[in-house]
Amino acid sequence: MLYFSPLKTALILVVCVLGALFCLPNILPAPAPWLPWRQIHLGLDLKGGSYLLLEVDMNSVIRERLEGALDTVRQALRSQNIGYQGLAAQPGLNRVVFRLRDPSQQEAALKALREALGIGTAPGTVSEFELATTPGGEITITLSQAALKERATSAVQQSIDIVRRRIDETGVVDPQIARQGESKIVVQLPGVSDPERIKQLLGKTAKMTFHLLDSTADVHALAPPPGVEFLPMQDNPAQKLPVRKRVEVDGADLTDARAAENPQTGEWVVDFTFNSAGARKFAAVTRNNVGKPFAIVLDNKVISAPVIREPILGGRGQISGRFDARSATDLALLLRAGALPAPLTVVEERTVGPELGADSIRAGAFALATGFLLVIGFMGTFYGLFGWFANFALVVNLILLLGILSLLQATLTLPGMAGILLTLGMAVDANILINERIREEVKNGRGPVAALEAGFRRAYNTILDSNATALLAHVMLFIFGTGPVRGFAVTITVGIVTSLFTATMLARLMMVRWYARLRPAALPV
Repeated sequence: MLYFSPLKTALILVVCVLGALFCLPNILPAPAPWLPWRQIHLGLDLKGGSYLLLEVDMNSVIRERLEGALDTVRQALRSQNIGYQGLAAQPGLNRVVFRLRDPSQQEAALKALREALGIGTAPGTVSEFELATTPGGEITITLSQAALKERATSAVQQSIDIVRRRIDETGVVDPQIARQGESKIVVQLPGVSDPERIKQLLGKTAKMTFHLLDSTADVHALAPPPGVEFLPMQDNPAQKLPVRKRVEVDGADLTDARAAENPQTGEWVVDFTFNSAGARKFAAVTRNNVGKPFAIVLDNKVISAPVIREPILGGRGQISGRFDARSATDLALLLRAGALPAPLTVVEERTVGPELGADSIRAGAFALATGFLLVIGFMGTFYGLFGWFANFALVVNLILLLGILSLLQATLTLPGMAGILLTLGMAVDANILINERIREEVKNGRGPVAALEAGFRRAYNTILDSNATALLAHVMLFIFGTGPVRGFAVTITVGIVTSLFTATMLARLMMVRWYARLRPAALPV
């Protein structure tokens, strides 16, 4: 226990030096742009910024699913030559209803619907829809509660992923994005004092589709013909175009989108690229419809409707629509990040000023310094020289903790600062256990070497057990916590690891080297 090989000693010193080097980016500017200069980022409560609470429009998710079921029901009944009437979706009741023209075809209709909607076709799985009938031939197709819950969970998780991608594209450093409740998303943006652009980006569903136009439809009619809808132009809402509902190519097949300036006209455009499946669909549509207008629709608004001059076979295209540099960049960003499964609404918005953040930093730094000095004073007073060895290890522990947090580019919040203070208090626990054990061995009449050996050996298991349980608790806190709670858990978890190193390795190395050099007759305990 008291022998340190040269290699082991060198490794301990190398770890301490690396910890100091990793701390440097927090106090010095980067000497070269290519050098990875990782720093600890300040959270919303320390740096200031914006807080947004978004809500996923679950009614839109249900409505879209029922519209899909509506088309499925229509195709299934027509394929079996089953007459029906009054087919309609009722989103408020989570169902689709219709009435058979001939009630005697009820069994045939139910069989066709079960196959088309996948009801009861896979043993052991929960069906998404439930069927109900009446003697008069009315059939009701209702979304099951299990399906509603699953769709809600999926929509919120997908929205979180897309929101994160959109915000990352804007360059905001280390945003905090987490789910709250059943359908809400919390977004914290450190350093962003005016979140207006972020709100605009998050408020757009960005669902892009490609449709053919119906040249025979009259946009001045009171109602569009079946299979057609009148959609407004994005830059001129008063102008409407007869767009066929059938989606020829889905924007979900896009792999890239970039803003660029057209060298011929000087206009800003958005160049896009499809994946292999989208490229095949795009090529087939443009090949079969040369000379016809092709509408590009974004969130139920027509961006542009160019005429297909020739087949586009390379899977690449271009969107033009009176863009400026910012609007083209934002559209490209939205298309790259993907479409939201449902619209997002800003429920709550708060702005934290940098002055409040500066006050929080001062208060946290004062508490940290006060706690640090009290711990050092206690150890030096009660344990003498060995206490000062522990104090030096405590300083190194703080350096290692900040170095690892810098390497991880962690976000420091007020709970994180509290975690650092708590880590300093917990770090000396191991040294107290070791010093008390050594005291007991000295009182029992052991010599210096035997007392040191027994003190470290007997305290080691206790130190390991207590830190292992604390580590497990904070790992669980990180897994199940959100936002600042996770920051607190990260700080404590890293602090436990560094505390074990400094208490059982560094402090022991200093004691051993001190004893080997001076060979005192008694220990200063």
